[in-house]
Amino acid sequence: MHGMISGPPEAATKTIATSRAVLLLLVIMTGIAPISLYMLVPALPVLATNFGSDISIAQMTVSLYMVGIALSQLIMGPLSDRFGRRPVLLGGLALMVAASIGCIFAQNLPQLIAARFFQALGGAAGMVVSRAIIRDIYERDRVASMISLVVAALMIGQMVSPLTGGLIETAFGWRAIFYAITIGAIIVAVGIGVALPETRRTRAVGSSFRRDVGMLITNRAFVGYMMCQVLASQIIFTFAGGGPYIVVTQMGRSSAEYGAWFATTGFAYLVGNLLCVRFAPRHSLERLIWLGLGLQLCGSLLNLLWSVTGSNEAPSWLFGTQMIVMVGNAFVMANSAAGAISIRPEAAGTASGAMGFLQQGIGALMSQFGAYLGGHSATTLPLTSAVLAISLLCACTMIFVVPRREVVVSEELIEQAEEEETGMM
Repeated sequence: MHGMISGPPEAATKTIATSRAVLLLLVIMTGIAPISLYMLVPALPVLATNFGSDISIAQMTVSLYMVGIALSQLIMGPLSDRFGRRPVLLGGLALMVAASIGCIFAQNLPQLIAARFFQALGGAAGMVVSRAIIRDIYERDRVASMISLVVAALMIGQMVSPLTGGLIETAFGWRAIFYAITIGAIIVAVGIGVALPETRRTRAVGSSFRRDVGMLITNRAFVGYMMCQVLASQIIFTFAGGGPYIVVTQMGRSSAEYGAWFATTGFAYLVGNLLCVRFAPRHSLERLIWLGLGLQLCGSLLNLLWSVTGSNEAPSWLFGTQMIVMVGNAFVMANSAAGAISIRPEAAGTASGAMGFLQQGIGALMSQFGAYLGGHSATTLPLTSAVLAISLLCACTMIFVVPRREVVVSEELIEQAEEEETGMM
């Protein structure tokens, strides 16, 4: 492979792939940004009171944090392809530590909001780079199962992080939350420095961000898988945006009851990821996507039917059926993400970053759209119609955009194609 920058040898890659320490690091790297987001949520009323501001201003510590996550996906992915996974991860965590210290010493809400933005910008490097590392060290047919395993473990952390943040704030004050985040980021950085070698794939001389982007956006398979993954994620954002208004305003239930019902969808998504881990080694990536799409469509169609008949005006019907959608959603998101980052393994960071940016950026808009549908209607019909429409669009990308494969694309075929492409340049 003349003209290539050498990557980790095959034996070393296999050792990395079987390391429990590396798997644990992947989980923590993926989770440090979203867990840091949810840890502060219980303290928002306290922030508003302490700084004498409206709760909507305190809410910007969350909304601007999400903007930071979205921008980080777009920036850190290509940087990891260019400079390697380790330097970008360590640089991102260094920025997160510095920003977290800034949060500790913030004297007003604008300072805190700005520091939170940079905290997300650095911390979210782990989200995008972890997917690239998974593609670096695992074969294509195992990528989806490993992404699902990491997400499943991450979701457990996300479920307990609001409780953890609330307990820390109650016992020690809101600034103690940022002490905990700072210590956590330092521990993760040390773990990466000690246990995670460089995993970036070999790259041709002359490779660049512009060339990677150009080859990805002109590849039908990448565009199709990416659209499928991004659209599937919008089901979550749309339903989460409209759910509180439907349960609290339309159904007259408490916000605590809504939280309990919404947790059932998170549990269903967790179950879907665990099932994906189990099925992925024995079934092709495309087959698992179609299984997920079928579950999404069946669940969303049933919920629309319950809306027409008025049955899902009770939370048990609405969320019970949405759980079917979420199990399927887990299959679609993990496997379509695996497909997208496998198109050009040496540009896995760029592909992962593009997906993450679109997912978070469009998600912010769809969350607002879901809130509008839930808050400006007297029934669940508009929201369930939107979820069905997104499910249909998701299926259409697989039908009309992703090329149909006559053969299963193996790791050997991918490497052969890369060698032929390199030889032509």
